Amino acid sequence: MKLAVVVLALAMTGCASLQDIEHSPPTLSVISGKSPQRYVDCLAGKLADSRKPLKVEPHREGLRVIIAQKLSSGPAALVMVEERSNNGSSIKLYEQSFNNPLRPKDIQNAATECISGS
Repeated sequence: MKLAVVVLALAMTGCASLQDIEHSPPTLSVISGKSPQRYVDCLAGKLADSRKPLKVEPHREGLRVIIAQKLSSGPAALVMVEERSNNGSSIKLYEQSFNNPLRPKDIQNAATECISGS
């Protein structure tokens, strides 16, 4: 029975669109001393082994990063990195399964490690 619940939860995570993800509550909202480009470069490096290449788009005063799911082409997460007036960035991470405790943690871990790390 527990296995069926886990399988059902995993199956339901593949249904969100990019708009759905963007309108969910952020799972991470922080400020970094890094420029948007430096932050995105760090994020791309941390996720290179576990995800497909990131899709990076210019957005307002920064960058919009779309992170693909591991096993399909749909989006798993969205990272909005906005430049701040006093240097640095404002970062918001939106994840597809933000309320699922079984979601993979590689995206959130990479996003957190890149705040101040290299």
